Amino acid sequence: MKKKQFKTSIKCTGCIEKVTPFLSEGLAPEEWDVDIFNPAKILTVNSDKMTAKEIEEKVRQAGFQIEQIDGK
Repeated sequence: MKKKQFKTSIKCTGCIEKVTPFLSEGLAPEEWDVDIFNPAKILTVNSDKMTAKEIEEKVRQAGFQIEQIDGK
């Protein structure tokens, strides 16, 4: 399973609640996490169920900015 990381504009627990239904369509709750205390607001996904492009699309649908860190 490959870890994917993204910089996001998800900045608080309310934002996490807003994005959860979008990410839950393809990922289990234990497969992703957002570090809202990191200045880059890092979303980490530990799953092969969704591609980086699909994850980015879901986060954008929820109304947030997202950019993959490692670019893979």
